[in-house]
Amino acid sequence: MNISAVILAAGKSIRMGQQKMLMPWGNTTVLGKVIETLQAAEVEDITLVANSTTAHQITNYKIPITLNDGGEMLESIQLGLQAQKPSAEATLICLGDQPQVEERSVRTVCEAFRENKSSIVVPSYQMRRGHPWLIARELWDEVLQMHAPESMRDFLNAHKNAIFYVEHDSPSILQDLDTPADYLKYKP
Repeated sequence: MNISAVILAAGKSIRMGQQKMLMPWGNTTVLGKVIETLQAAEVEDITLVANSTTAHQITNYKIPITLNDGGEMLESIQLGLQAQKPSAEATLICLGDQPQVEERSVRTVCEAFRENKSSIVVPSYQMRRGHPWLIARELWDEVLQMHAPESMRDFLNAHKNAIFYVEHDSPSILQDLDTPADYLKYKP
């Protein structure tokens, strides 16, 4: 089963005060680490939805980039879904500012989809939804028809009975980087 990924990296980083996707993270950047984690988990088709600033800086990864200078999450997800190859049966929705997400988290979400054929697979830590989560192609049109102020939280709540939860023992699926304090707290 072909599972692709959409990395959401078009935000304006207002709370961080600088372009967080390009901040150092180990031997790479915050966004670079997310891309490397997905590649290590053998996700072959990765689409990056980024703003112009980020897109011009991420050139060493050979992945397609879709521009969204508006930065709105719903629009980024829609653009990412529209950019998927016809062979993709499902896609992971990934946060570009979540470099601490683990390869095993990505793999367990993918494995749960392959084994259970659930249309939505969401990682969970202590009863809280995390990322990356997976949406099967059969539900993409519904997401593509959504309009702000609708959000993916609304979408997930509307499909709460269809969600297959994968329990994780690590809070990394919940931890993204919004502020300088977050960055300093999680930086390796």
